[in-house]
Amino acid sequence: MKQVIPALASMLVVPMMVLAQDPKPLPVVSEQDAAALEKLIGEKLTAKPQKARKVLVFSKCEGFVHGDAIVYGKKAIEIAAKTGAFAADFSDDYAVLADKDNLFKYDALVLNNTTHMKVKDHPAIVPNLVAFVNAGRGLCAIHAAADNFYDSPEAAALVGGLFDGHPWGGGGKWAFKLDDPDNPLNRSLKASDLKFGDEIYQQKAPYDRAKLHVLVSLDMSDENTAKQNGQKREDKDFAVSWISEHGKGRVFYTSFAHDKRAYMQPATLWHILDGLQYTLGDLEVKIKK
Repeated sequence: MKQVIPALASMLVVPMMVLAQDPKPLPVVSEQDAAALEKLIGEKLTAKPQKARKVLVFSKCEGFVHGDAIVYGKKAIEIAAKTGAFAADFSDDYAVLADKDNLFKYDALVLNNTTHMKVKDHPAIVPNLVAFVNAGRGLCAIHAAADNFYDSPEAAALVGGLFDGHPWGGGGKWAFKLDDPDNPLNRSLKASDLKFGDEIYQQKAPYDRAKLHVLVSLDMSDENTAKQNGQKREDKDFAVSWISEHGKGRVFYTSFAHDKRAYMQPATLWHILDGLQYTLGDLEVKIKK
């Protein structure tokens, strides 16, 4: 992993296991699981990088803390960086986003299960994020990244939706369908059983299927998936993953990764890694206009 320059040493948190500002220590990725991730990822990612890439992984939580999802997501990206597809820095300090010059050193930003980010206390962050993506960079928003920006419409529009409950809890097994089966970002899911456990969000505005290229959604023809209480959308449109373009940049969002399971099974691990490479501009995907 690339070393952090001294000027940013106080901002960036390189150790993978601890976020100093979290109220409780985060769990630790076991040696066994780390070795399993190394094996699952291997020596190269799906796309060859077009040039040297740099990724910022941001994991600040002001609301619910998805502990093992955060550390397993970080570990997966740390291991993926060893392939040479990109370099990665890790932080939970708002300063790395509020400093535009620092943010613009990166090709993509990963919102790694962030919750209730206090962007109003740091007014430069939202305009920086919008400018960052519009200028041709990428945003990879994972699971609880939709649980932010309730009072920041521009940032919410970048992500593409806002959390509105999760009738499909982490203890259940849900059915999924591929809205675009031949999309490169669905290659790993296409080859898998589309029924597995995770916690899936329903989305409210600004979610609008007409403005997004939906990749995966819940399969409401499955009896168990369809009968869960708490569903608010009359249209029964429960998108799980999507991509979008903003200016010259790219966004990938997935509701997968409530916990470590998404990283320990190939289908969702590679869905996320491929989504990241899409936001970097290395994995070409045609978006429906």
